[in-house]
Amino acid sequence: MFTIRKSEDRGVTRIDWLDSRHTFSFGDYFDPKNHQYRALRVINDDRIAPRGGFGTHPHRDMEILTYVLSGALEHQDSMGPGETIHTGEWQAMTAGTGLLHSEFNPSPTEAVHLLQIWIMPDRRGHTPGYAQKAFPPEGRRGRWQLAASPDGAEGSLTIRQDARVLVARLAEGDAVSYTLGKGRGAFLHVATGAVTVNGQRLSTGDAIALDDEPTIEVRGLEEGETLLFDLK
Repeated sequence: MFTIRKSEDRGVTRIDWLDSRHTFSFGDYFDPKNHQYRALRVINDDRIAPRGGFGTHPHRDMEILTYVLSGALEHQDSMGPGETIHTGEWQAMTAGTGLLHSEFNPSPTEAVHLLQIWIMPDRRGHTPGYAQKAFPPEGRRGRWQLAASPDGAEGSLTIRQDARVLVARLAEGDAVSYTLGKGRGAFLHVATGAVTVNGQRLSTGDAIALDDEPTIEVRGLEEGETLLFDLK
């Protein structure tokens, strides 16, 4: 069984420095039919203008992943020194008992394009934490690269939930498969390019939720990156 979420059906936030698309309910956008998928609560597809950014704001009890698709993002939080997340890098932040952070595009000329992902944790009250990693680009060309997992497998970032986040960069004709465990579901988001997922064509910004389909077959149509969330 599958459900397709088309790019043009997503929620929109557009202000002078931000153009954002919301796969699930977020902020002023509420869609009771697309509020979350299992523990996956948010996928925001953000484009931040030069010198734009989110001011200091609080979070708690959420696992927050940021994946920079192009440009660079400057991060500051209440846990310590700031970092800059570059193209192809991932950040994992456990909000836990509470923290403050801000995100800013430091470039005077180049927009930054990123995905911000929220996954609900396995429980409340975790100690806040932060990690950042650049994964080798060759590790996702024509194959799945594990970016986040509950146990840090394969050098992935650790998140406090029984979920695995993978990314593959597929050129035209590339094909990858994934096997889901019993009772688990998958949510695939096409960040860039175009693919087929179990025969269904998806383009940039489209997504698909799959339940009771133990094998997932993804084939590249136009070069780009697709994310897969394996969720209990």
